[in-house]
Amino acid sequence: MISAIILAAGQSKRMGQPKMALRWGKVTVIEKVVVTFMEAGVVDIRVITGDARDQVEGLVGRTVKTIFNPDYQSGEMLSSVQVGLTDLNSGVEAAIIGLGDQPQVQVRSVKEVMEAYQKLKAPIIIPSFKKRRGHPWLVTRSHWNAIMEMRSPESLRDFLNRHESDIHYIEFENESILQDIDSPEDYRNSKP
Repeated sequence: MISAIILAAGQSKRMGQPKMALRWGKVTVIEKVVVTFMEAGVVDIRVITGDARDQVEGLVGRTVKTIFNPDYQSGEMLSSVQVGLTDLNSGVEAAIIGLGDQPQVQVRSVKEVMEAYQKLKAPIIIPSFKKRRGHPWLVTRSHWNAIMEMRSPESLRDFLNRHESDIHYIEFENESILQDIDSPEDYRNSKP
């Protein structure tokens, strides 16, 4: 079984307002991401909240499980992934990690990462575009302890660099795996 951890705990400092609650077509940014993962066939989804917790929980709390990261202000993405991994049950083989501020991510991208795992059983699977790592990426239970033992200022990039030999890359033709929305300009240039 593959579970999803969607990181939605950020403080949206560059945006100046909670970006998870911004409109994205007929839904919000975080709702679009959750729907994309659902349409890709992920049944078990955790959304990790932090800043704007009440808004995010109000938007997706009826459809998926939300978990608050009490360390969201200082722990960066690493602490949110740790919170998500801690909550997964023993039957979960792998976690696919997505960004709550990446509404451009496509259903087929999520599916391709999961299908690559089902086929290859590689411990870490990362989509890439022109040799740049993107999201969502997948990590198997065999590597969760290594993530759980890390402490700030270590980052997920440090984890991936240490385990480079365990990574299977999937080359994508579409740069949506790299796109997220951090600033008002990003939002204006990419919203539907």
